[in-house]
Formats: sequence, C-alpha cells, structure tokens
Amino acid sequence: MLQLTAKELERYRRQIMLSGFGEAGQKRLKSSTILVTGVGGLGGTAALYLAVAGVGRLILVRGGELRLDDMNRQILMTDDWVGKPRVFKAKETLEEINPDVQIDAICEYVTPENVDALVQSADLVLDCAHNFIERDLLNVACVRWNKPMVEAAMNDMEAYLTTIVPGQTPCLSCIFPEKPDWDKRGFGVLGAVSGTLACLTALEAIKLITGIGKPLLSQLLTMDLATFDFAKRRPYHDPNCPVCGDKYREILEKNVGSDSVFSSTKVLTTNFPISL
Repeated sequence: MLQLTAKELERYRRQIMLSGFGEAGQKRLKSSTILVTGVGGLGGTAALYLAVAGVGRLILVRGGELRLDDMNRQILMTDDWVGKPRVFKAKETLEEINPDVQIDAICEYVTPENVDALVQSADLVLDCAHNFIERDLLNVACVRWNKPMVEAAMNDMEAYLTTIVPGQTPCLSCIFPEKPDWDKRGFGVLGAVSGTLACLTALEAIKLITGIGKPLLSQLLTMDLATFDFAKRRPYHDPNCPVCGDKYREILEKNVGSDSVFSSTKVLTTNFPISL
C-alpha cells in the first residue's frame, strides 16, 4: 500500500482516530481507485465525500452538459458552468478541495464499447448512472471482471442502496429482473434527498475499502425520506440468473460442507485489493 505523507496524516487525522480505521485504513483509501458514474446530485456528492476522505484516485464518467435544472442538487457545479460538460467542472472542484487526490474526468456515457475498460481500471464501482441501460451494462461488466459495485438509486423521495459482490450477493439483474419504466427527467428530485443517499453511498464504499463497519452485502437498504422509514430487505439471489448465475453456482459448490453460511461475509472473496 502507498505510504502517507506528513500533510496527509494531518489532513485525515480525525478519521484516522476512528476505532478500527487507523493509518492502515487511510493507506487503503489512498491505494484505491473508484469509478463513479453519473456525477450528478448522487454521484457528484458521493465523489465529494470520497475525495475529502482521501481516496487515491477517482474516475468520473458522465456525458452531456450541465443544465439549469441540475443546479438544485449538483453541489460541485457553479452557475457559470451551465451549458458546459459537467464532468470537467466536477474534476476542477474536487481538485481545488483536495489536490492530493487524482481525478480523471471522462465526458462519455457508459456504453457497450467503453464499459469493460472503465470497470477494469477501478477497484470498486459506484453505480450512480442516470438510467437502467447504463446500470445493466455496469452490472454485467462488474460480474465479468469480479469487481464490487455499490448500487444506489433514488426516485422522488425514495431511495435504495446495496453492495453487489459478483457471485456472492444478488446482482442487479437478480434484484430487478424486470426494469422499471423510468424517465430520468420524469420525476421530482430534492437536493437533500440525493445528497442523503450520496453520503450513504460514499460511506458504503469507505467501509468496503477500509474494513470498518459492516457493508450491505446481500441486503437492500430502502428509504422513504418523506417519512424517514428505513428498512433492510434480503433480495432473492437467483441461481439461474443470466448475469451472475454461473459464478453463484461455482462459489456455492466450493462452499458445500463448510460451516459458514453462504451469504455471510466469512466466505467473501473478491479481486478487491484489501480484505473486506
């Protein structure tokens, strides 16, 4: 793992003080690369909290220009940037906040042509994409390349969050075998709602990287922020899922006869560079 400079030790001193975090956790953050898709009210805010936490490298992916109706929630943006590619402003803002973090800005949408290279370049993926076409592409690529993915989405005042580990937790196709009819501009959005989910998404990524706390493995956190009703649900893991079924059966066969429950973290093994 990469070593911490004197400046970094001071910058992150308060989180290094956390029980179970320490300098080892900070080094893991510095040594990690996270791909963030979407870079809007959800992805951009999550990227902000990952940058200030000291993640070593962030890859921001989002095509298109900033619109005026984005400004009620996209906290990395400024009014003078309306009409310009938002991902470059996100990079500029994050670098001003923490110049020690490497920020790569890619002004593209997630496509069949670029998804594999994007996923392979990261240790962990944050799926904050603005439609299920991109989300499905990311899900398939993460399963293909054994990359953990934090899945987060919101609609109106509701939101959900989960972590997908290929072959060991339900993938997005297991959770949503039929995709909802969803128009990215067809629902209302309050900045505080996307920001709340974004903070939880960043926290989930930090937990996965550092080992602090307990991540949402095989659990779907649902939130109704109009009523503050939170619930953890256990989604069905389809052994015949066309996306992750083969990996699921392979790992299940390896653990036959084990004393560990299959869905527990005791049998969690991925290509992620640290122990989850």
